[in-house]
Amino acid sequence: MAQKKKMPAKPSEILSFISDIPVFALLPEQERQTLAGKMTTTFFTAGENIATQSQTPVHEVFIIRSGLLELMFEQEGAKTISGLLEKKDVLGGISILMNSGISVRTVVVKKDVCLYVIPADVFLDLCTRYEPFYSYFVHTFHGRMLDKSYASMFQAGQVFGFLSGHLPFTYLKDAQLKAISEEMSLVFYSKGTLLFTQEKSKVEHLYIIQKGAVERYYEENGEKTLHGMLEEGDTYGGISILVNNGISVRTAMIYEDTYFYILPKKIFLSVCEENSDFTEYFTSTFGKRMTNKSYASIINKKHETGIDNSQFFNLHVENIYHDNLLFCADSVSIQEAATLMSQRNCSSIFIKNTDGEFSGLVTDNDLRQKVVAGGHGVQQPISDIMSAPLHTIPMDAMVSEAMLEMMDTKVKHLAVTDTLGKVTGVITNSDVLSAQEQSPFFIIREIASASNIDEIINTHARLPRFIQNLINNGAKARIITKLITRISDALLDKLIQFALEKIGPAPVDFTFIILGSEGRKEQTLKTDQDNAIIFGDVDDADSTDVQAYFLKLGELVCGWLDRAGYPYCKGGIMAQNPKWCQPLSKWKSYFHSWIRVSTPQELLESAIFFDFRWAFGNVDLVDDLRLYLFNTLEGWTRFFRDMAENALGFKPPIGFFRNFVVESKGEHRDMFDIKKAMTPIVDFARIYALRHNIAETNTQERLYRLNLEKILRDEVYTELNQAYNHLMQQRLLCQINTIKKGDPPTNHINPKKISRIEQTVFRTIFKRIEEIQTKLKLDFTGGG
Repeated sequence: MAQKKKMPAKPSEILSFISDIPVFALLPEQERQTLAGKMTTTFFTAGENIATQSQTPVHEVFIIRSGLLELMFEQEGAKTISGLLEKKDVLGGISILMNSGISVRTVVVKKDVCLYVIPADVFLDLCTRYEPFYSYFVHTFHGRMLDKSYASMFQAGQVFGFLSGHLPFTYLKDAQLKAISEEMSLVFYSKGTLLFTQEKSKVEHLYIIQKGAVERYYEENGEKTLHGMLEEGDTYGGISILVNNGISVRTAMIYEDTYFYILPKKIFLSVCEENSDFTEYFTSTFGKRMTNKSYASIINKKHETGIDNSQFFNLHVENIYHDNLLFCADSVSIQEAATLMSQRNCSSIFIKNTDGEFSGLVTDNDLRQKVVAGGHGVQQPISDIMSAPLHTIPMDAMVSEAMLEMMDTKVKHLAVTDTLGKVTGVITNSDVLSAQEQSPFFIIREIASASNIDEIINTHARLPRFIQNLINNGAKARIITKLITRISDALLDKLIQFALEKIGPAPVDFTFIILGSEGRKEQTLKTDQDNAIIFGDVDDADSTDVQAYFLKLGELVCGWLDRAGYPYCKGGIMAQNPKWCQPLSKWKSYFHSWIRVSTPQELLESAIFFDFRWAFGNVDLVDDLRLYLFNTLEGWTRFFRDMAENALGFKPPIGFFRNFVVESKGEHRDMFDIKKAMTPIVDFARIYALRHNIAETNTQERLYRLNLEKILRDEVYTELNQAYNHLMQQRLLCQINTIKKGDPPTNHINPKKISRIEQTVFRTIFKRIEEIQTKLKLDFTGGG
């Protein structure tokens, strides 16, 4: 809403004032005290227009301290007075909660008014944490804030009748549908309005088209793909809220004048938790019956591109800027301004003109060059040395854009503006550099340039916090695991270099291979080391000395890996173990035995070796061994039968009645192991990849290749890929959450401590895993 300058107010006065207002009396005393400290005061004079119906964005909630406001409802050009607001009345809350942050009415000052101001984010936080406070606005203010001619469109019966004829509302019981009908608002958008932008816009409501049309599409390289139209009864926002962290998955443009019924996100989520069929309509990307294959293919294509710089550098400015601006009037002396900067330990100060607008900026550099070196008098006004006009950057811009702006303008400070162009903070070159230091490429560069093991350990210790930031910013599990793998590969490469420098060059060609999750490029924050050494065949007379050299190499590297945070393998599958430090011929004999003569149990214990991957040294040794592997597998059906039977021994943690199967005792009582829950998908991909000579080791890459070669149908591939993505994302979150508590990362989840929506998604995934295990059984064991 338009407003004049804000003025500070005494928190004690505000606290006393709001404590006497019923809605704020619902908050605890401590919460009101905190709120009072965040509020400011603003003034308007009679006749001023504060807001225009359906046009003005609402960024604050106003409480009338004194004066009078007039509410105008406009319809087809006609204006009617719908009400007056006076002392202790509240304005803006319903617009924020129920009308997408757009003013419900036109608001004009009837009598000079003094308003207390609550920022929207503070207001929404209170609504989220205090249900009575939220309900007061939804229920008590709803009828009061809407004119009867407008309210008629919101009669519960009319909304109920409309929704009851459209999916997914047909899944709801009448009582539940009537309840949410009372929470609906009607909003209008004119043709050509950009409603949402893919991967940028936050979605705070479920949108149901009451009348009109919306163009929905995915943007790629400046072109529209995955194009479609939404019409009467269609919804938008459910998928974005449930499975994309509340960020719009596509761009939505108003194709013709459109009316929407909108349901607040909080109420939508509560309905989802209470009704699984309703939820399944929106969670179709995880294998539900309403699966949108076209959308899924786009998402998968995005995943296949691998790690992209933009995933890590394109943070939003709003995530790292400083909103505690230091500023002064343009008449303040240079000395006074410098004192303020020193007191705040701040490198810059913004300058305000007599109109209260930010007109310039003074930095430490200005003081050095223009005052100290230039001899400018310190009693002169600060405006004499300020840099003007201000260089600005919108808060929703990317950090990379801020960096380019600084390079283009040769400045180190940018004023950050909100959606109305108002300066709200500052971002500096130090902030940008700090953001860059959180990128994987910075960590990898630090590892590569490390001069000793301690530097590597210190660098690697930052990984959990960095991964948490990526998850919070919406990075996909596939990208995160690839990132962890790249950092791990860089670390291993450096450690092997250190070891070679210490013990001298290798006597023969060798390769250091990695196995298991690291071999599949699927490392998480809870991963021990699984590795081995293959070296060139030598004469028997030299074999002892050659192996002794490589065992020493393995001992050094494995020991350093343990210090760096990759624990020793409990099963001893490491390069320092003589059994796994062998010449190429011995490795071939191992694989021949596993494939042709091993028992099912021996094969189960050796499965980890079928995910081997080159890490360092002569890659030809790895290629030679892999070729031998595929040749040995040719026509040997018993191997695949045994592998399949072993895989069928890992069951998803879901019972006959769709209840979760959890551990009954011990440290992880009432929990299930999400790593074990993922194992059937890993096994499935491995078996089919080996059967069809696919050299890829990563589970999702194996699935992709199997789909590409028409071995897996599109539907099966899409569902498995999405299921694996979701399980890995939840596994990483589980590990991050335990690390935040100061505990070692864990793979165990208590299903009672996750939302009903998440429980529904897990159940659906586990059911799908059971189905692919049936396919595995039919294809390789002949079982019915």
